[in-house]
Amino acid sequence: MIHYQTLANSSAARASLRRLRQRAIHIQAWLAVTLLALAALLGGVGGSVVARFLSPPAPPPPPLSARASEALPAAGFSAVVKSTLPAVVNISTTRATRGQVDAGFDLPFFPDIFGPAPRRQPVNSLGSGVIVSADGYILTNHHVIDGANDIKATLADGRRLKARLVGTDPKTDIAVLKVDEANLPAIPLGDSSQVEVGDFALAIGNPFDLGQTVTFGIVSAIGRGNLGIEAYEDFIQTDAAINPGNSGGALVNLQGKLIGINTAILSRGAQGNQGIGFAVPANMARMVMEQLIKNGRVVRGYLGVTLQDLNEALAKQFGVAGNQGVVITDVLPDSPAAKGGLQPGDVILELNGKPVRDLRSLRLTVAQTPPGATVKLRVLRDKAARDISAKLDELPDDQPLAANRDQSEAPPASSPAGSALPGVAVGELSPALRSRLNLSSGVIVRGIQPNSAAAEAGLQRDDIILQVNQQPVLSPAGFDAAIRQSRGEALLRIYRGGANLFLVVPTKGD
Repeated sequence: MIHYQTLANSSAARASLRRLRQRAIHIQAWLAVTLLALAALLGGVGGSVVARFLSPPAPPPPPLSARASEALPAAGFSAVVKSTLPAVVNISTTRATRGQVDAGFDLPFFPDIFGPAPRRQPVNSLGSGVIVSADGYILTNHHVIDGANDIKATLADGRRLKARLVGTDPKTDIAVLKVDEANLPAIPLGDSSQVEVGDFALAIGNPFDLGQTVTFGIVSAIGRGNLGIEAYEDFIQTDAAINPGNSGGALVNLQGKLIGINTAILSRGAQGNQGIGFAVPANMARMVMEQLIKNGRVVRGYLGVTLQDLNEALAKQFGVAGNQGVVITDVLPDSPAAKGGLQPGDVILELNGKPVRDLRSLRLTVAQTPPGATVKLRVLRDKAARDISAKLDELPDDQPLAANRDQSEAPPASSPAGSALPGVAVGELSPALRSRLNLSSGVIVRGIQPNSAAAEAGLQRDDIILQVNQQPVLSPAGFDAAIRQSRGEALLRIYRGGANLFLVVPTKGD
């Protein structure tokens, strides 16, 4: 609060700065006269000192950009709050329970503080929502209304309206509701692609059922993913306080536009806000909402590959400058990728002319591209760039990342032998396991020393090594020969737990 008041009082600060500059000028003039007198006595040495002192001052820093100067309204944020607060509603739901279900506020990562609900009793939960159209469409979180038998939206003026579920998308945790009312206050959707780290943001919602509450902070990060919250993650991170009951509420900028739907907090076991909150970007929420209203479901593009981010070791093996790009670990049969000619080991560098940063960003872009559209991919194969086109299909429901393969099998009767890879013992795949997993090549890791270089690189017991340096491995002897031909490191393509991945392992012992 002290920091905010200091920034807000900008006119007083400027006047104080002018007075300090005038005082500095008087002091500088007095010192100049004194030093000139000393220069007459000291000669050249004093003259050089005076010259350095009287040299022109460094130019002032450039003025704040228009974006920054508009970010600090002298009157505070009351105008923004007045325009947005009426469009944020309290969402209450009732659902029937089976067994022990926690009652209270529904926010990911928030621990149970209310105790379990009785068996087969109605449970009420509370959250927030945002009116985004005057005719009554409301954005909220899927987890706020999941399993609800009855949904009510309480407006800022106290009206309590029955809400109808238009559709929901668990993969982004977005749901759309509709109330039968006209001329409602609404928050316009902003362009979340323009959000920058450091932008001010206001979080509006109904924490702890206290009623409408506004908190202030900044955008701490953008493009947050790999959090394990939802299937498609591109979160805006903020330090504006988000607490239980804020789920589904608004994250707005200082122009009063919606930039995100507040969704989750990171609590690390603590109760309530820890200064790390996450919001679904408005652009993602808009895309989901438009499809739910039009189709009742979300349709996504499908390429049919499994992917892996590059680390420094993999980038070196594939000949990629830096860590940009993702490597294809598997191509699913009859998929658009297979029909387009993509292969395992291809590194995707660009999609439709735009650089691919990582797996998450590529997955989001493909999912948001309509089925039937043709995408152009720049890939690196055998360290040479080539262009490949693929026509996307529609993502099937519950599409697995790879074929569902059962890897369990008893160890072979013969003891596994050591191998040319230090600390690793490999064995042959039995015909039954090879057939079950539909594998034409590979050896299985039957033993690995915990402190070996291969273990530290990530190789595990029961991994199936399919390739060494992108050449198939048919037997333990063939594996040993390939390892001996490697120069210090080997690129392994392995099968583990139903999916393929690449590892780089040292081939020489300590």
